[in-house]
Formats: sequence, C-alpha cells, structure tokens
Amino acid sequence: MTAAVPETMCAMVLTGHGGPDRLEWHDDWPVPRPGPGEVLVRITACAKNNTDRKVREGLYSDDGAVASFAMAGETLTFPRIQGADVVGHVVAVGPGVSPDRIGERGLLDFNIYPDQRDDLNLAPDYFGHGADGGYAEYGCFPSDQFHAISNPALSDAELATLGMCSWQTGYHMLTSANVSAGEHVLVTGASGGVGTALLQMCRVIGAIPHAIASAGKAEALRALGAESVIARETVTDWPVAIAQATGGVTIDAVMDLVGGEMTVPLIRTMCRDLRGRRTPPRLSIAGASAGNVTALPWTLIYLNQVQIFGVSHGTRAEARQLISWIRENRFRPVLSGIMPLSRLREAEQLFVERSRDFLGKLVIVPDRVIAEQGLTPMA
Repeated sequence: MTAAVPETMCAMVLTGHGGPDRLEWHDDWPVPRPGPGEVLVRITACAKNNTDRKVREGLYSDDGAVASFAMAGETLTFPRIQGADVVGHVVAVGPGVSPDRIGERGLLDFNIYPDQRDDLNLAPDYFGHGADGGYAEYGCFPSDQFHAISNPALSDAELATLGMCSWQTGYHMLTSANVSAGEHVLVTGASGGVGTALLQMCRVIGAIPHAIASAGKAEALRALGAESVIARETVTDWPVAIAQATGGVTIDAVMDLVGGEMTVPLIRTMCRDLRGRRTPPRLSIAGASAGNVTALPWTLIYLNQVQIFGVSHGTRAEARQLISWIRENRFRPVLSGIMPLSRLREAEQLFVERSRDFLGKLVIVPDRVIAEQGLTPMA
C-alpha cells in the first residue's frame, strides 16, 4: 500500500432498479483497499455504455420481467457503482503485485471471467455489475486485467473510448462469424460505440465495412473506414437500398446491433445470390435497440444455411489482442464529449434523448479530474 490514498471518495451509487433517480451521489463513500492480486486505481475517465442504462432499468430479460445481466447468476446487488470502461492510474497494490506498477496509467479489461480459459467466456459478468466499476474516484481491479497503456497522444478520456465493453463485444462479433480479409461486412447502428469500433476493426483485419446509421453521419463514418453509408430513415426496401449503396457487392456478414424489424430484410439481402457466395450468410447480433422480438421465418434460415451468432462478452485472448492494437495506435478514439461524475444522472438522460446525435462515446470524468486537467464538459 501507499500512504497517499484517502479514506473516502466521491461516487455515484446505484441503489436499485428504476430511473436515473436511483443513482445517488456520495462524497464520503469508502475508498476500497486492494486485496491479493489487485491494484487500486485512481479513476480519471470511464466511458458510458448502454448496458449501464439497461441494467439500471432491469431490461435484461426475455419475458418483460425486471432483470439484470445474469448469465453468471444474479450477481448484481445494491448498492453498486456502475461503469465498465475504466481508465486511471495505479496508486496502490495488494499482496502479490509488484509496487513497480504504482504510477502506471491503464485500461481495464472489464470482464469478470468465470474461469481461466482463454478462448471461451460463456458465463460472463463484469465490473460495474457483479463488482464495483468506474463511476467513482477510486476502484480495485485485478492487476492482470488492468493493462498499462502509455500512448501519450491519447488523453485519458480518449483512451476510455477504446474500452473493452464496446471494442471486445465488436471484436467477438467478428471472430464468432469468422470474418476474414476481403469480406464485405454490413454494420447496423454504426455511429455508436460498438459500431464505430467495428468499422475500424474491420479495416485492421482487412475486411470492408458498410455502415447503416441515422442521417447526417456519412462523412464521419467514412473517415472511420466505412466503404459506404446508408441513412436508415430513407430506406423503404433494404435489399435494394443496400445493393445501390454498395454497388451490388455480396454482403458476406452482418454485424447487427439493432434487431427488430430490420434483421430479416438484412438476412434476405445476404441470401439474394447464394451461387456467388464463398461462405454461408452470417449474422452476429449483440443488441436489440429497435426491438427485442423479431418474427424470424425459419425456412429463410435453414434453406439458405444462414449462421446466426449471439454475442455478449468476448474472451481473454481477444482482450489481449485488442490491447496490443491499442498500444500500436491502430485505432482512432471517437469521443463525443465528457461530463462530470456529479452530473451522471443528467448524462443518463442525455444519452437516451440525444442518442441519434452522438457519434462514438460519452465519457464520465470525476469532477476533481476535470478541475485538475482543465477539461471542458458538455453543456
């Protein structure tokens, strides 16, 4: 331990399922102390993810009941500090961790893995749900999952936009569908955190991404790697619109973050020329912002040999690959803005009301850090 750690901190604490009013501000919350194999991190940025809202509202259910993210069992208990994509600086270490780590800036692999397997994560949990996360001034995390990232060109808030909650999800969508170099990939919800990550990761692995997003974002999405951009509000016939926008290329795989009524037309798009395909039509789905229930004609799926992959969290091996690419500056951060921790309730509302206007990530920064670094938060 180091003697410079305070006894209390500011934190925004979730007290139960419900609206933003269930987030309570505390300026005297106990600072945790690191246990064996842990580091204590002074948190300087934490990116917002839609899963924060869904957990708070209890939307992780297939039958309309109030439920949290529960693949690993019911691990959410109240009070809980949410926030998965944590960036900060190591200020203390627990038993078994080298004191040389003190002072390191790092990015958290947000997973609470069920075991030590490198290539499988079927019962995932994460920091901000099964254990406290980053909407506070300090947090304790496993030392082997807090990865040192120096990259002086990246600010702490920019580094938080590359957090694993979005990027590892996107990468697992690609690896699950075995997307390879030269393939054409259609990305729905392309302007959000996972969508902008997918566009960039496709280019890193040599795939060719095409984007579906709300109008007015084409230039920005092309700058991130999109070969073509489709404004979803203008579409009346998805197969026709996609063929026109892409020049009639074969869509090898769809990365779907939207669900709802759009999913079946996208599958039909992949099935329009089976003789010309090199691989089966593939769809990875990791979101349902347009609706949790889709009427799926099974004849469309089995007669066309469509492969569907449900994706939540990725694996340890995928996290290490992403950290390597981040250290190599392979990705461009997409920061939509920052807001102080004390205004998290407002940020939650803004995230819902202005979601169509956002490009990339909204990042929450402790008030003290905003003052220290002279940062300008969103109005």
